Amino acid sequence: MDIAISQHNGVDIAEVISNELTIKDAQDALDVLANCSYQGADNIIWHEKNIAADFFDLKTGLAGEVLQKFSNYRAKLAIVGDFSKYESKALRDFIFESNRQGRISFVASVDEAKEKLSK
Repeated sequence: MDIAISQHNGVDIAEVISNELTIKDAQDALDVLANCSYQGADNIIWHEKNIAADFFDLKTGLAGEVLQKFSNYRAKLAIVGDFSKYESKALRDFIFESNRQGRISFVASVDEAKEKLSK
């Protein structure tokens, strides 16, 4: 796993880059959050492909645990992926509400993630 730090509109943004799952549980998210924060970036881009499928099954509670970490540490997260494949109404509602509130965003591209995180 690599963490690439860049700036967009004067805001430091960390992008988690990996070919493997990097979030399997809440502790994984907290570890990366701490690493990014140590490098000066409290705005993080994570790719859907690097997040365990349990995250997108709201009944498991993983999404709530992970997102609570970001809320507690006042960090912002943008998850990049194609979320149209998920048929769960609860997940679609969750994505809608998250995007509306702005601390956690579900977006289609890295460019869109950078725009959201730099506001």
